[in-house]
Amino acid sequence: MKQALFAVLLLACSSSPKSQSAEAPKPDPIPDSKPAAVETTKSAEAVASDDPYLWLEDVSGEKSLAWAREQNKKSQSELEAVPGFKETRDRIRAILDSKEKIPGVQKRGNFYYNFWRDAQNPKGLLRRTTLAEYKKKAPKWEVVLDIDALAKEEKENWVYAGFGCVYPKFDRCLLSMSKGGGDAKVTREFDITTKKFVADGFIVPEAKSRVSWKDRDTVFIGTNFGEGTMSKAGYPLVMKEWKRGTKLEEATTIYQGQPTDISAAAGRSWDHGKSHDFVYRIISAYSSEMFERGADGKLTKIEIPADANAGVWNEQFLVTLRSDWTIEGKQWPKGAMLAMPYADFKAGKRNFTMLFEPAPNKSLEDAAELKSGLVVNELEDVKNKLYLWTFKGGKWSKKPFGKQSLGTTSLSSVDGYGETDDYWLVHTDYLTPSTLSLGSVGKQATVLKTSPAFFDAKGLTVEQHFATSKDGTKVPYFQVSRKSLALDGKNPTVLYGYGGFEVSLTPGYDAISGSSWDEKGGVYVVANIRGGGEYGPAWHQAAKGHERQKAYDDFIAVAEDLVKRKVTSPQHLGAIGGSNGGLLTGVMLTQRPDLFGAIVSMVPLADMKRYHKLLAGASWMEEYGDPEKPEDWAVLAKYSPYQNLKKGAKYPRTLFTSSTRDDRVHPAHARKMVARMMEQGHDVLYWENIEGGHGGAADNEQKSYQQAMAYTFFAKQLGLK
Repeated sequence: MKQALFAVLLLACSSSPKSQSAEAPKPDPIPDSKPAAVETTKSAEAVASDDPYLWLEDVSGEKSLAWAREQNKKSQSELEAVPGFKETRDRIRAILDSKEKIPGVQKRGNFYYNFWRDAQNPKGLLRRTTLAEYKKKAPKWEVVLDIDALAKEEKENWVYAGFGCVYPKFDRCLLSMSKGGGDAKVTREFDITTKKFVADGFIVPEAKSRVSWKDRDTVFIGTNFGEGTMSKAGYPLVMKEWKRGTKLEEATTIYQGQPTDISAAAGRSWDHGKSHDFVYRIISAYSSEMFERGADGKLTKIEIPADANAGVWNEQFLVTLRSDWTIEGKQWPKGAMLAMPYADFKAGKRNFTMLFEPAPNKSLEDAAELKSGLVVNELEDVKNKLYLWTFKGGKWSKKPFGKQSLGTTSLSSVDGYGETDDYWLVHTDYLTPSTLSLGSVGKQATVLKTSPAFFDAKGLTVEQHFATSKDGTKVPYFQVSRKSLALDGKNPTVLYGYGGFEVSLTPGYDAISGSSWDEKGGVYVVANIRGGGEYGPAWHQAAKGHERQKAYDDFIAVAEDLVKRKVTSPQHLGAIGGSNGGLLTGVMLTQRPDLFGAIVSMVPLADMKRYHKLLAGASWMEEYGDPEKPEDWAVLAKYSPYQNLKKGAKYPRTLFTSSTRDDRVHPAHARKMVARMMEQGHDVLYWENIEGGHGGAADNEQKSYQQAMAYTFFAKQLGLK
């Protein structure tokens, strides 16, 4: 479904979840494992003024970069000297560069496009083929754009960031690239037939822009037009219509958001040959206003709850709810997916049909839009079930779709425009290489591609368990381990979590962690804690804002359950997470250092009193709270890792990683944590990639090095042989 809310979310790192956790020899237990005391009577600004490490917020300042390079030197020297580091790095690099990986494709016109990186093309190739070729084991590819050659020619460190082509001919595309991997991008018009950039075409300078096609000669554009046109979070507040042949500054304004908003957006949605132009006011990460823009430019507000998402499929109006909605005397539950004719909705009717009904153990994963129906993908206790919904004779009907199996099943439309019933079906789990099948409604799906087995899964098994959190909530988690696992508390174990922004962690084949950890006898665990989306909006909202501690309580409960079941023990238990998950691991460091032997925190948030002032942080205040409000700061102060560090505490050894080019989560979060820990005499490592963006790595070489550092650190600290 075309989503109404272009939420500016702090999503998980691009690095694999399993690529981040292990433990160090257990430090002596500390007598008081509660969070360090913080003066909550001070305002956030007052506390910030006491910060001696504000200078580390100068991203590319000479002093701060010199400090980062000094830490890099120390960390690299130690970890590169650990036996097995080079082998782990090289094996990860070989996996990332493997030509046997499944090349995911995107159909545009008669061609199927793929972006590909390998050892010979570290920055990557945008390439294409036909469906007949793609079905072959070794398809022939036509190179459309060589990013390595372009970077060399233009003397710029380009990192590919995607492309969008104009419907229905798909002959012109808006191709985006960043300098070093950040969120800010340069967008240039590209002729897909001549395979060249259009010299006098649409060119958008570097910014966190929103650019999309209206038609072949018009684009919707939101970018930095000058003072007052970008939000505090760094996203566009003004949307304009830009005609071919005119200057960017001559574009016509179609919408301007409020200064307190996160962003604005606009786009043309095509489906079943019809189009609708929608404009969005993005108020916060979960609140927006949706407008339809008429041919005369007039905006008509779509009257749905501010936190709902909506779109149009086959002239049916689809709404997914994040809160209960009472309309015309009927209450629709949060998490539901509703449908009704769009014409009727605009006429004031509200006779919805519920296509997905939430339950305590069930949530809506997604919905794939085909020509004749919608395939609704439900999660039941973090397991997929698919159903086909069709609309005929004014009524909706439902039936199971495909065979249900363990693992993760995802389905998506081949064309994405409601023109065919063809779909891609991907199945994966922790131990089985992913398979890609091509199917069509009414026909059996056929397996086209199977990923190679990059690690030996013989003797490994996957189990799902439930831990009981502090308030009695049952929290699911997956465990990957040896079938013959000895329950003696001595198994090196990596525990991964995220717990934020309604992001679900579902099972998936991870060659990097499988080869670097599972295969060697380590135990890998994924915690489906509150704050995520595994059980729908209610699961997320239960740990949002002032309830944030519940996510941390859940993670602690899973860790304690692993110890109780004698899978591991604190000296052998590691915690890992990235981004919002980095905040999670930072909280574990300060709240329960007695429970872990080692921690890896990647591109984390850590300073929750200043996060809203650093880069995109202002866009996450609905998730965490506003530090400038005393009632919010009182909550944030209790778990903010940076403010809760204690000189006398005994912390597990920790590795922090970040990226200088990350323009989403400021590298100062990790920098300042490390600086303060070093000042207090704690043993800590830090590595900062000088480029790479929020994922922490800009290419396979950097990613393999980053992942090898994490696994080597865990192996050393937790005793994995």
